[in-house]
Formats: sequence, C-alpha cells, structure tokens
Amino acid sequence: MTDHSVARRAALLVGAALLGVYFALAAFSQAPLSPAKIRYGDKANTVLSPYFTQDWLLFAPEPLADDRGILARASCPDGTQTPFYDVTNPYIERTQKDRFFPSRMSRLVSGGMQSMENTDPFLNRVRQQEAERDKPVLPPLPFEERSRESAVRFLARYSLTQMPGACDGRPEKVQVRLYVHEFRPWSKRNDPEAKEPVHAEDLNWLKVGDLR
Repeated sequence: MTDHSVARRAALLVGAALLGVYFALAAFSQAPLSPAKIRYGDKANTVLSPYFTQDWLLFAPEPLADDRGILARASCPDGTQTPFYDVTNPYIERTQKDRFFPSRMSRLVSGGMQSMENTDPFLNRVRQQEAERDKPVLPPLPFEERSRESAVRFLARYSLTQMPGACDGRPEKVQVRLYVHEFRPWSKRNDPEAKEPVHAEDLNWLKVGDLR
C-alpha cells in the first residue's frame, strides 16, 4: 500500500468520524428533555452554533411569521454613545442578491438569537400550561441560563466586528438591541390598516475588555 493511499484512507476515516460526531450532536440537541440533555445540552449547542444549529421550523405547523434581528451601539471613552447600527440586514441583502453562492454570515445572528431561546418543547408546554392556569411558571433551568448568557456574549462580540469604526476603534462598552417585527396575518395581507407591531429588548451593556 502506497503512502498516498494510506493518507487518503486516513483522511476518509477522519472525515467519517467528524461527520459521525456532528450527526450525534445534532440528534442529541433535538432529543427529548432528559437529565443528560439538561447537563450537556448547552455544550452540544455550543459546538453546533451558530452555523449548524438545528431546528424544525421548516416543517412546523405554525411557520415563522416575523422578522428578527439585532442592532448595536457602542459607548466611547468620552462618555458619548454611537447611534444604533443595523447588524442584521446588510448580510441578508447580500444573500438576496446572490442566490447561487449566498453568504452564510446572516446565520450568525439568527443562530445566536435562536440560542438565546434554546429550550425544550416539553418545557415550553409546561410553562404555557402553568401560565394558563395562573400558576407560578417554571423558572429558567441552568442550561437555559448558560445558553442565553453565551449567546448574548456572542452577539455582542459579533456586533463589534461589524462596526470597527465606532469610537474611532476604541469602544469601551457595547449594547445589543433585539427586535421582532411581526408580519400581518395572511388573512389580512391585503388590509392596508393591518398592524405589524415591532417589539424590542435592550440587553445590558457589556464591557469590550470582557468580550475579548
């Protein structure tokens, strides 16, 4: 057996092993809630996010009906604050202009936002039932809190890369604003008076030095 065939076989084995690890993590991330998932779920999602985050929204009985994204601003050493910068739409516009080889950078934002809400469908149902019965709602579990904190830090770091000129390149803090733009229902698609509300949430300011 030649050195070339040995190297090729080794490369195939390594590739197959990596592919197997990916499928195992993807399956684990979508598995029902269990003690193992509570303990290791956030670690699996850390590996998958943001490019390989899994979800079933494409096949959901209630498809997405809103537009989500983030804005970001910086606080400068002199105490001034920059205007909010649109972190999301520039890459979406690039993707829409290139249908054959689109940029996948827009997934960094959508994956990060999805990780912030990373939970289990069973927990969602339990919380919904508790709310409907006016009972105390189950608080976020440790793996949910860790997932959200990690996602917030990621979105803040990514936002900094998208506005390198902020504060002449010396920002001290960064703040991310989440927004959700709800589309009008399909039944009211032709109604010019139908409302499309926008909800926003400003996250806490984070020190740039703590993000690097």
